[in-house]
Amino acid sequence: MKDFAALYRELDASTSSLAKQAALQRYLRDADAADAAWAVYFLAGGKPRQLVPTKLLRLLAQEAAGLPEWLFDESYDAVGDLAETIALLLPPPSEVHDLGLAAWVEQHLLPLREAAKTAPEELADRLRAQWRQLAAEERLVYFKLITGAFRVGVSKLQVTQALAAVGGIDAKRVAQRLMGYTHIGARPKAGDYATLIAPESDAEQVQKTSGQPYPFFLAHPFNIPLEQFDAVLGPPADWIVEWKWDGIRAQLIKRAGVAWLWSRGEELVTDRFPELAVLGEALPDGTVLDGEIAVWRKAENSPEGEGKVQPFAELQKRIGRKTLGAKLLRDIPVVLLAYDLLEWEGRDLRAEPLSARRVLLDDLVARMQHPSLLPSPMLTGLDWRDLARQREAARAMGVEGMMLKRRDAQYGVGRTKDVGVWWKWKIEPLSIDAVLIYAQRGHGRRASLFSDYTFAVWDGPPEQVDRKLVPFAKAYSGLTDAEMARVDAIIRKTTIESFGPVKSVKPTLVFELGFEGIARSTRHKSGIAVRFPRMLRWREDKPVAEADTLQTLAALLPS
Repeated sequence: MKDFAALYRELDASTSSLAKQAALQRYLRDADAADAAWAVYFLAGGKPRQLVPTKLLRLLAQEAAGLPEWLFDESYDAVGDLAETIALLLPPPSEVHDLGLAAWVEQHLLPLREAAKTAPEELADRLRAQWRQLAAEERLVYFKLITGAFRVGVSKLQVTQALAAVGGIDAKRVAQRLMGYTHIGARPKAGDYATLIAPESDAEQVQKTSGQPYPFFLAHPFNIPLEQFDAVLGPPADWIVEWKWDGIRAQLIKRAGVAWLWSRGEELVTDRFPELAVLGEALPDGTVLDGEIAVWRKAENSPEGEGKVQPFAELQKRIGRKTLGAKLLRDIPVVLLAYDLLEWEGRDLRAEPLSARRVLLDDLVARMQHPSLLPSPMLTGLDWRDLARQREAARAMGVEGMMLKRRDAQYGVGRTKDVGVWWKWKIEPLSIDAVLIYAQRGHGRRASLFSDYTFAVWDGPPEQVDRKLVPFAKAYSGLTDAEMARVDAIIRKTTIESFGPVKSVKPTLVFELGFEGIARSTRHKSGIAVRFPRMLRWREDKPVAEADTLQTLAALLPS
C-alpha cells in the first residue's frame, strides 16, 4: 500500500509524460505481482462498486477529528474533495502495517461493501481500525478508492505502454489482453498480471471459446476547411463515408455457442440489451461485429423496414433502468448498426483492408435478415462539396456528422494512424448564451478553484417583469487556466449563499455554451436536457439581461 501511495503522489505531482512513464515502469518492475495486478486495474480505469455510504464516512471522520459538523463542512468546502478532506483531518495513526495493495483491497476494502449490508453495526469499528493503521501519506489513496473517486493523470494508453516495456512485448498485444480487465466485477490476481506481460507465443490469438473483445479502433477529429479536403484526403472514392451515429459503441461476439456484448467502456452489457443477445445467438460461431447500439423506430405509415435512429436521450431511458419489462422493450427498441466485421469463422480480420471487411459484413447482414441487425449505410457523393451538402441534414436525422474511413485501412488499436485512419467529421455544436448561477470547486489540481458551473436561461423575454433564471446545464470544460482564475475571483466576490460545497452567485457572467444534442426531460427543472455541454467562450461583451431564454432553447429541440 505504501508503494502504491508513493506512485500515486509521483504521478499526481508530475506533468511530464516521460516522468510518468518512468514511474509506472519502475513500480511495475518492483511490485509484487498481486499488488501490480490491482495497480493496473485502478490505473487503467477500474472502479469497484461503492464500498461505504458517503454519509457514514463523513460522520465517522467528524467524530475521529473531534470537529462539529459546521467546521467539517467548512473544511470540505475549502478543500473541495471529500477523500482529501478526511485524509487531512484524521488524527495520526496509532498502529503500523506492512500490507501491500492487494492485501488491503481484498482483506479490508472489498469486505466493507458486504459488511455495510449484513453487519452495519460492525462497519464503523472496521473503518476506525483501518484508519488507525494507515500512515498519513497512504490515507488519500485509501479514501479515493473507498469513495470511488480514484483518478490520477495517466491514461490507459500510458499504462499499456508501461506494461509493454516491462514485458518486452508489443503494446498492441497488451491492449488486447487488457480488454475486460477493468470490468466492474473483476478481481485481478497475480496470474492475471503475469498474463498481461507474458512473452508472446506464435499461437496466441483470441481464444475460440473466449468472450474477450478486441481493442476498439478510434477516430480522430477532422475540422479543416472544405477547400483543403482534396489536398489532404484525395478523392471521396478512396474513403468509406458513413453517418456518425449517436449511440453506444459496442462489439457483439459469438464464440462456442455463446454471445457477448461489450461496450467501448469495456462493460459487459449483454443483459441490458436482450434483443441484441438474441441476435448474437443467431450469429455464426467465430463472429465479431463492431457497431453502434441505437434506438431505431419505424416511422408511422412508412414502408416495411424503413425507420430512423432516435435521440440518445431515448437510449438513456433504457440504460438507467434496473428491470427491462416487455413494454419498455417494445416502446424503446434497439438495433446494432454494424459497420465492421473483426472476426469471421474464427479468423481475425483486422489486418484486412476495410473494403474487404465491409463486403463480408454486408453479405452477412443480407443473409441473416435479422430485425436487430442493420448495416450502417455507406454514403456517396460526386465530390466533397456534395457530401458536405448531405452532411447538413445530420442534425435533423439525429446523427452527429459523418465518419470518413480509408478503404485500405486495417483495424488498429485505440486512436492510432499506423495502419490506416478514421476521421470524425462532426457538425458544429448547438449553442446558446447562458448565465452562471452556481459554482463548485473542482477535483485534483482544480480542488482550490471554482471550476464546475451551473448555467441558466431566462424563463421569459426581456419585457416580462417577473422573469427568472432557470438552470438547465452544468459544464466545467472550455476555459483557459487564465480565464478560470479570473472567473474564480469573481465567484468569490459575488457569492450569495452556500449549500455545502455549492455556491450560489450573483448573476453577472454570461457564457456561450455548446452541446451536441438536446431533448425533452422530465427530470430537469427546465424540462430540457442537453448532451456534452461545454463553454465555447466567455461573453464579456453581453449583459446578463440579454442572455437567451427557455423559449430559445426549446426552439433547438428536434421536430
